[in-house]
Amino acid sequence: MTGPLTTGVVTLCHDIVTRLSSDAGQQVQQISRRLHDPLRVAIAGRLKAGKSTLVNALIGRRVAPTAAGECTRVVTRFRYGPADRIDVVTRDGGRHSLPLDDDGMVPARLGVPTARIAHVDVTLTSDRLRDLTVVDTPGLASTDTAGSARAEAAVGIDDDSAGEIAAAEAVVYVFTQAVRADDLRALQAFHAASARLATSPLNAIGVLSRIDTLTGGGTDPWPVAEPLARQQARLLTRTVGDVVPVAGLLAETAVAGRLTAADRDALAALAALPPADLQVLLLSADLFRTRTAPVSTDQRERLLTRLDLYGIGFACAQLTGDPRLGTGELVRRLTAASGLARLTATVDQTFRWRCDAIKAGWALTRLERLASYDARARGVIRDAVEQALRDPAYHRLRLLDAAQRAATGTVPLPAGWDQELIRLATSDDPHVILGLPDAGPADLAAAAIAAAGRWRAYAVDGAGPAQARLAHIAHRGFQLLAREIREVRA
Repeated sequence: MTGPLTTGVVTLCHDIVTRLSSDAGQQVQQISRRLHDPLRVAIAGRLKAGKSTLVNALIGRRVAPTAAGECTRVVTRFRYGPADRIDVVTRDGGRHSLPLDDDGMVPARLGVPTARIAHVDVTLTSDRLRDLTVVDTPGLASTDTAGSARAEAAVGIDDDSAGEIAAAEAVVYVFTQAVRADDLRALQAFHAASARLATSPLNAIGVLSRIDTLTGGGTDPWPVAEPLARQQARLLTRTVGDVVPVAGLLAETAVAGRLTAADRDALAALAALPPADLQVLLLSADLFRTRTAPVSTDQRERLLTRLDLYGIGFACAQLTGDPRLGTGELVRRLTAASGLARLTATVDQTFRWRCDAIKAGWALTRLERLASYDARARGVIRDAVEQALRDPAYHRLRLLDAAQRAATGTVPLPAGWDQELIRLATSDDPHVILGLPDAGPADLAAAAIAAAGRWRAYAVDGAGPAQARLAHIAHRGFQLLAREIREVRA
């Protein structure tokens, strides 16, 4: 699971561990071991935002409980393993094993008082978890329902969630409908708790979940969801890189194999109704349950729990257009209608391909923190980290840190310059970085040199001290980019 940057940090840890005290050495070994693990992504958001449903969709199995219960009040890690297994890890380090319940899910009762649980460790054989560990955090309570004495705590995050967010290399924030004031305060709390490279628009994305509830009935929610997601993205521009709309229930049902041939046949029977009758059925869940229809009450309830009204209406429309449509093709169309493909593509773009740099940056940040509070280890660690960062390959880490500071507004830059720095830090395509999609190598190299000169000029004339530091990093980055373009051309 390591790339060239993380491999270098593992070597660094191995070289310095024998020169540290036993306590500091153990912490360095923990950091080194963590670099071999898959990228860890924490799912955060308020209660009933659809986090667990989204977790199931990302994993490809319905294993995280979505109804309120003990397991939704504790941190749960989902990671790859050779067998399905649940361990309840207590605060004293004990582990209590449990089987999955009869439905293949984490059981509603964990057998240990919630206050004693540090986290729940779930290993699954899902291939989707081979290079991605997903962490489901407890939902943030709303200050609308919290008592005055609990209001501040409700907006904040519990210690276990804070620890998981801090340990994650990337974060997915889940919202429903409009972002409220306490959502923003909660996001700021997560932001403050996270590791340096995991809390900026570079390494965090937002999900507008449950979009199928935006319009009511079987009405297509996408004309409302798309502009709302763009509005949220503008509102949270300093916190997340993008906001992706998703119909979480539809995604979970489709990818977790919850739609059967019997479900397809029931949908086909509904699709055969006169359009006016079907339209009335889809006006509300109560009407769908109670109106006369050629499908049993139990089957209708099952369809509601798997597809809700929008999914039912969408599936009926597909079957009306092609009555011979099979279950597999219907599932593929439901998956497309859920928006899950865009989310997984965004996760791949934002997290997976950048995994090596994200994890290496996380590890170096942890080493720097260790040095800051362990005086005996300070010199050894800082010298080693500084030596590593002199390698041109590690300049990407400086770029990520600089881009994070620009993206969050910590260090303001001239209009447009922050976006150029972000492209330089997060893309490996010179055409994208330089905004020249059709340019050849010679023109790209010339543009990179020009950009380096522009940042150098800004650093020495017109920039404050903080801006100058970022400008020097960008200057060096564009120099290295020009060198790479020439080497490829040669």
